[in-house]
Amino acid sequence: MIIAIDGPSGSGKSTTAKILAERLSITHLDTGAMYRAVTWGLIQQNINLRNTAHLIDFLSKINISFNKLNEIFLNGENISLEIRKKDITSRVSLVSSIVEVRSALVRIQREMSEDMDYVIEGRDIGTVVFPNAEYKFFLTADLDIRAERRMNELTKIGEDFTIDEIKNLIEKRDLKDSTRENSPLRKAIDAIEIDTSSLTVNEQIKKIINIIKKNK
Repeated sequence: MIIAIDGPSGSGKSTTAKILAERLSITHLDTGAMYRAVTWGLIQQNINLRNTAHLIDFLSKINISFNKLNEIFLNGENISLEIRKKDITSRVSLVSSIVEVRSALVRIQREMSEDMDYVIEGRDIGTVVFPNAEYKFFLTADLDIRAERRMNELTKIGEDFTIDEIKNLIEKRDLKDSTRENSPLRKAIDAIEIDTSSLTVNEQIKKIINIIKKNK
């Protein structure tokens, strides 16, 4: 079983997917973290994104994995905190738009979910990665709410942003994600949209679980 949760930055995907997976006793796969991990790796190896040969070689050798705490590892190194920092946040949208990167990660995501039930979050899970997912949800929220959520996340890891800077970053990310040629951010036709602006996390989870139970 695949439960796909898509939506823009700050809509509540990660928190919702993580807790939902815990409640249903299945595995949570954070695809956004995977794109951030690739971005981090490309920066570390100083790979020019225009050098397709070097990019493909890098992608062919990476190993991405998660532990039981859902911390992400790239080639055996725990980079869970590193991928949430300002430098990665400002570059991940560009990296995510590269055809070779998306193709490689879609393949890895499909391989990881072959033999297990998953709650999978991202921006193209219900449209591209798993178009036949049993359940599809698309989360949205007001820009101000999304910015506040992201600011709280960044503050926890010592990143210093103003609320206006975060709003600007989110708006730019939304534009890039929704207008890119390859796998743009959009709601799947059969996805259920949930506005999380005025919902608590527990209310979001309860709503999704009720929909799943009703449609079993």
